[in-house]
Amino acid sequence: MKRTITHLADGRELFYFDRDDAADRGAIDGRDLPSRPPASELRYDPLTEEWIAVAGHRQGRTFLPPASECPLCPSTPGHPTEIPSGAYEVAVFENRFPSFSSQTGDYSQVGGLSEVRPGVGRCEVVCFTSDHDSSFSRLSADQVDLVMEAWIDRTAELSATPGVEQVFCFENRGAEIGITLTHPHGQIYAYPYVTPRTRLSLGAAERHRERTGGNLFADVLAAEREAEVRVVASNEHWTAFVPAAARWPVEVHLYPHRQIPDLCALEAAERAAFGPLYTDVLRRLDGLFGVAMPYVAAWQQAPANVGRDLSYAHLELFSIRRAPDKLKYLAGSEAAMGAFVNDVLPEETARLLRSVVTE
Repeated sequence: MKRTITHLADGRELFYFDRDDAADRGAIDGRDLPSRPPASELRYDPLTEEWIAVAGHRQGRTFLPPASECPLCPSTPGHPTEIPSGAYEVAVFENRFPSFSSQTGDYSQVGGLSEVRPGVGRCEVVCFTSDHDSSFSRLSADQVDLVMEAWIDRTAELSATPGVEQVFCFENRGAEIGITLTHPHGQIYAYPYVTPRTRLSLGAAERHRERTGGNLFADVLAAEREAEVRVVASNEHWTAFVPAAARWPVEVHLYPHRQIPDLCALEAAERAAFGPLYTDVLRRLDGLFGVAMPYVAAWQQAPANVGRDLSYAHLELFSIRRAPDKLKYLAGSEAAMGAFVNDVLPEETARLLRSVVTE
């Protein structure tokens, strides 16, 4: 795998990942771009003990442009994009409209009990393929391997960045989810704090270890593999299952069979085994209702500096589609109180996904 680092016209970093060591990535970004915006404000909510990023500059970000104006496609004469090269395999660049960045500005306190500090961190965009009309489910095994190499590279580098506490790789897919660009891509957030979801999970894992001496995530995986009823698919190194307490009408978790803190710890065989299973699961999602499934795919990884012995890296995939013509919206109980109600039995979701023919 060849990694090439270059810069866009406003100074943002761009990384090309190629299987061919001879790939030429010398194209220059000749656009006249405005200065990069300052990092967001982080405001502390004392009622929930959470940090909220306030990033007003994101209001002006690109929103669902036509394919002819896609900023993630390779550049062509007369249409320069975020990818200066006329072709690429996998490309990663700093987000032009980031929630977190190293570009600090002036921040004043807002009064009350809310502390304010710079939203220092980093946000990157991961282009899975140059094919605008493709999807992750249609990537070849070799292409998924290259995406995995990009995730691992960026996780390692960002985790070692001063001030970064957690690295989160994810994909939002589908207009129903609220995407702003349709080109197959994901994002990486390097947070300056440990996220609320991770803090909750690590707390539960610590209490489980105190009670049982075991790892909570490993024990969940072992129980699901033994029960079998919610397992969707598996191979030698990975198992995909619908969690027993699924919040979403379609929800699948993919676990490696070995406890690791983050993607960087995956062995070569585990990396190679991920792609075929994951793309199979994605095709099952698309076949479930006969329409392209909107989803969020979220890598749960250990924080950079705490809880690494408790963590167990895995992928959580969920969709808000509950029927061919129905979406699940957060109701009052869920949006206001975080108390979820799932209208679909997890065992039935697993059965339906297993029944989808993907070949």
